[in-house]
Amino acid sequence: MSSARVQEAQPQPDQPAPHRTLAEIAAALGAEVSGDGEIEIREVVHPRMASSATDLAFVMDQGAVDGLVDSPICAAVVADGLTLPDDLLAGVIQVRNPRYALAMLLDLFDKPPHAPAGIHPSAVVDRTARLGDGVSVGALSYIGPEAEIGAGTVVMPQVSVGAGARIGADCLLHPGVRVGERVIVGDRAILQHNASIGADGFSYVTPDEPSFEQAKKRSRDVTVQNQDIRRINSIGTVILGNDVEVGANAAIDRANLGATTIGDGTKIDNLVMIGHNNRIGEGCLISGHVGISGSCRIGDRVVLAGRAGVADHITIGDDVVVGAGSGVWRDVDDKQIVAGYPALPKSEALAREANIGRIRRILKDLGDLRKRVAELEKKDG
Repeated sequence: MSSARVQEAQPQPDQPAPHRTLAEIAAALGAEVSGDGEIEIREVVHPRMASSATDLAFVMDQGAVDGLVDSPICAAVVADGLTLPDDLLAGVIQVRNPRYALAMLLDLFDKPPHAPAGIHPSAVVDRTARLGDGVSVGALSYIGPEAEIGAGTVVMPQVSVGAGARIGADCLLHPGVRVGERVIVGDRAILQHNASIGADGFSYVTPDEPSFEQAKKRSRDVTVQNQDIRRINSIGTVILGNDVEVGANAAIDRANLGATTIGDGTKIDNLVMIGHNNRIGEGCLISGHVGISGSCRIGDRVVLAGRAGVADHITIGDDVVVGAGSGVWRDVDDKQIVAGYPALPKSEALAREANIGRIRRILKDLGDLRKRVAELEKKDG
């Protein structure tokens, strides 16, 4: 990669909102237009937020149809099966999978972040760093020695990229992102605001058995003390695959040895904590507030719903779905749906919750039974 020339960032002129005809939008969605396909669209909105005839309403449920009444909107994308009043709209696109259509639709009307070409004068780029063609580096950002940034990548303001780190092509690093030394990020990655990639892992040891190790042995009480707590340095790294997205304020810790790895296409939500030495597969969805302890193995296409927690040294197979708020304390085989705390197969978790709901009634029945037994004993006495 050739070194980018430092240049003064020039402000970009305001760009008019993109506009397309309804027929062009339908073609991009692989759908057909009912009505006037020449309607010009400039904005996609919720039905209740319409302010112009050039707005396009996106209608996913019957309740949103009411928002079209007395609206200036004359066109909408509507989920199949919804009923619209006659003559309400001049043009309609019906779609089979509305959420997937929404993803494609918002790509058409995307509003990329403001990122002037070149390197801002206040940025610090080490002379040994290598920047590909078309890289943008925002104000007050730092690119360390021997770091590499691929062509077309946008580094927003106040980002730091550590020494020896490698960022792929066409990535987007939002303000406040921290990429540690020697971290590797694949192509087309998106790192949201204040994500931390490559901090040291939470790894400590004591000369004698610590209380947390004793607790794993199901001891009833703590009989040892944590003395002379010593950190285990994290001299490994983090490797993110291609098309990985990391949410705002999420943290992925580097390995003690080797690498913490995130597979291609995995999407990580805000405020997620991924500990050291983890290996996470491809195409996973990890929702907000999930915490994954160290040295776990998580397969491909796994879904971890919000606030799920995974204990250390756990293996989760491919295509597993873990319910929100679940605590995974033991290995999970491929294709299972687990839920609850501790996590159990879905049917067992639902049965457990149902049984908990019956406890009050059972206790009442038990109390009534004890009274009857006591009365019978009095009669027999």
